[in-house]
Amino acid sequence: MPRRKLRVKAADSARINAELAELRARLEIRTEWPEAVLAEAERAAESPRLPEYDATDLPLFTVDPPGSRDLDQAMHLARRPGGGYRVHYAIADVAAFVRPGGAIDAEARRRVQTLYFPDHRVPLHPARLSEDAASLLPGETRPALLWQLDLDTDGAVVLADLRRALVRSHRRLDYDDVQRAVDAGGADEQLALLAAVGRLREEQERARGGISLPVPEQEIEDTLHGYVLGYRALGPADGWNAQISLLTGTAAADLMLDAGVGLLRTLPAAPAAAYERLRRTARALDITWPDDLSYPDLVRSLDPGAPLHAAFLNECTGLLRGAGYRAFDEARGLPAPADPVHAALAAPYAHCTAPLRRLGDRFAQEVCAAVAAGEEVPDWVREALPGVPALMAAGDRRSAEVERACVDLVEAELLSGREGEDFPAVVIDVDEQRPARGTVQLREPAVRARCEAAGGAVLPLGGRIVARLTQADPATRTVRFAAL
Repeated sequence: MPRRKLRVKAADSARINAELAELRARLEIRTEWPEAVLAEAERAAESPRLPEYDATDLPLFTVDPPGSRDLDQAMHLARRPGGGYRVHYAIADVAAFVRPGGAIDAEARRRVQTLYFPDHRVPLHPARLSEDAASLLPGETRPALLWQLDLDTDGAVVLADLRRALVRSHRRLDYDDVQRAVDAGGADEQLALLAAVGRLREEQERARGGISLPVPEQEIEDTLHGYVLGYRALGPADGWNAQISLLTGTAAADLMLDAGVGLLRTLPAAPAAAYERLRRTARALDITWPDDLSYPDLVRSLDPGAPLHAAFLNECTGLLRGAGYRAFDEARGLPAPADPVHAALAAPYAHCTAPLRRLGDRFAQEVCAAVAAGEEVPDWVREALPGVPALMAAGDRRSAEVERACVDLVEAELLSGREGEDFPAVVIDVDEQRPARGTVQLREPAVRARCEAAGGAVLPLGGRIVARLTQADPATRTVRFAAL
């Protein structure tokens, strides 16, 4: 899969926006805010709960996609005297603005997480908070949960501490800013340390047997001429930034497990049959997988830009099925999981670094803040915890449905009227039960769609084929191809 943006004639934005509005209505997604929520957000923005500890002299920076204003995290990295590293990671303190049982809290529990449409973002919290008063925008003093994570020279954690603090971000960067600076050899000390610590944490992940899949993302871009589709391959800077978040999430999980109360992000180990299927897929794609080579090491050896490797990585996402949330409160009879390890990360893990965009993170944050301060976990948190996993599961399903529906709609619009045309494609998935059916990925436009081979033929997994467009219907968001 190429790194460059793939462009074709743009789809009509106005028509798609009307269809997206209909989609939101059909899915009963609330885009307007109740007056009580807006009024409460305004009051909270004017008078949040502020901590006593002042850490505004710490020169934090953020790394986010260009144009983002809902900035959950900011970081600062330093070398420790005597060796090792110190990571400060500030996370927006949403609880400083959201009153338990209030209008914002109730609305957030209905929304669960921020939803992203090509024309519109449906946020978890009102913009007055998520893009303003609670966001870690540069130059602004904000309440935050400030983690101090001390690492040894190999990147292993030797101390994790957390406290509420006032913080101020000094600059806002995006992934390309970081990557360009590091690649050009002109990175300042902070970015050089981000690269160094990120790589060390990747080695820690390798040593644990964990893996992060480098699958290029299909994305929709709104241009002056309409919507286009592209693939975005994750670069090293994406991975370094993610490792700081993962580091914090694993520290939070350990803290909550020790306290016997909290909320974990879980993933069960994939069954042996799933790995055997992957081995069959590897053989079909001419990917050598020696018996003594672990699955994580195999993935690290692959090139996402190579079509056969990309097809295999796409199949690897099947091992991530079953991810969910697990609440526990042993003092109230809700046991912690017997095996709390997140299988992909090979460590216990908690979502806690995106509270502006994800409901569950606020509860995990509050547990960690109380435990770290030696205080009792607030009753409102403990009372809510048992129901949070079901809320988050419903939110995840809705988010996946929205994402797929949006991509399907833009794909159908881009290809509408081109039925009968032939496109170079790569087969990235084959139905094991009906091998004449599968999924193909076009090179241009950046489309993934269902495809069927005629006459009972078998689709060649990883093979390059010519696919003929047989259906592109925006009304039903359907795109279909036939293999020639």
